Amino acid sequence: MGKLIIKNGRVIDPATRRDETADLLIEGFHIEAVEPNIEVEGARVYDAAGKIVAPGFIDLHVHLREPGLPHAETIETGARAAAAGGFTRICCMPNTQPVNDSATVTGYILEKARQSAVVKVHPIGAITQGSKGEELAPIGTLKRAGVVAISDDGMPVMNARVMRRAMELARSFGLTVVQHCEDLHLSSGGDMHEGVASCRRGLRGIPACSEDVMVARDLLLAEITGARYHVAHLSTKNSMAMVAFAKSRGLPVTCEVTPHHLALTDEDSIPYDSNFKMKPPLRGREHLEALLEGVADGTVDAVATDHAPHTGYQKMQEFERCPFGVIGLETAVAVVFDVLFHPGRISLMRLVELFTTGPAQAFGLPAGRLAPGEAADVTILDPELEWTYDVNRTFSKSKNSPFDGRRFRGAAVATFVDGQLVWERKDG
Repeated sequence: MGKLIIKNGRVIDPATRRDETADLLIEGFHIEAVEPNIEVEGARVYDAAGKIVAPGFIDLHVHLREPGLPHAETIETGARAAAAGGFTRICCMPNTQPVNDSATVTGYILEKARQSAVVKVHPIGAITQGSKGEELAPIGTLKRAGVVAISDDGMPVMNARVMRRAMELARSFGLTVVQHCEDLHLSSGGDMHEGVASCRRGLRGIPACSEDVMVARDLLLAEITGARYHVAHLSTKNSMAMVAFAKSRGLPVTCEVTPHHLALTDEDSIPYDSNFKMKPPLRGREHLEALLEGVADGTVDAVATDHAPHTGYQKMQEFERCPFGVIGLETAVAVVFDVLFHPGRISLMRLVELFTTGPAQAFGLPAGRLAPGEAADVTILDPELEWTYDVNRTFSKSKNSPFDGRRFRGAAVATFVDGQLVWERKDG
């Protein structure tokens, strides 16, 4: 493979707090050196002048739809969309068909990823068999097969006793428990956030408290079990406050927020447009401001996309009938530049942290650092690039994005995985 030097970039590495102009020397799959003015005869050179050189970005929450629903997304197409968003690692949720509740399914995902994915794919195993919330999945077997966390994702574990046992087992195996926090009784039948907008449109609402009560319950269970607990796609101000309080008490609790919950409210959504239908739903302005503050003050550990592809015929049904979910791999970084960095709410160091050391620590992944001996996974950023997102040019098989046609400032412009350039932006 030879040697590669990524030259002249502003290297930002939250793990070491490095922020300086330097070169990156890569040999094979690993980083050899990070220092100014590296010269190696015969090495390939990638000029990153004027750009940010960061550790490879990590997405903790992706739906790849394979096995079972390859018409919506495959491991190959989802990985290509991830690379085009600057991600070098993605963690895929278990709500496939069949559910990833066995070593067989986990092994299938890993093998397909080795064959066709341009980025690294980490499976998340199910908490319960079939994600039905009744009998625990073989958590130890899943860990040995290669899962990095456990979750029933869109089918939250409603039974507190089952969740407690899952947390106890997860702690013994060193796995993070990831919960889609939603009380299904409170949210039953809802299609958007419960508020003025839902009343105006005649749609049944999903109250913010349906998330809050589940977060409260699970934080109590995390306290008595000592398990690592991660709140997926947190969307409400009370949930944010509870996570902050749990952290202040030293509990091993982490959380993620999505780009769409940072950028859009229920009032911003186009009425009855299914590209604005997701779960948790877009909330009111007070919730969005609480999420932005949580990112700025360090409560939030990661920005994760909850990339949820659906085919056109699925999303073109009536709003009440179509599935929840939007895609987001190719717009996530740009949204964070737009709503947090450029308005001055966070620094570049914090932005990079949200996609690198934050997610790596949440799931215990061996990633997120630019240092000798580390994997040569690198994301190149241009904070000033102005570009317009065209969903018809996405690498994903699905087009259900709320950001189609949106003008952005800032983006990933190149992605390296194991020292190989797997994607590079050719235009704005």
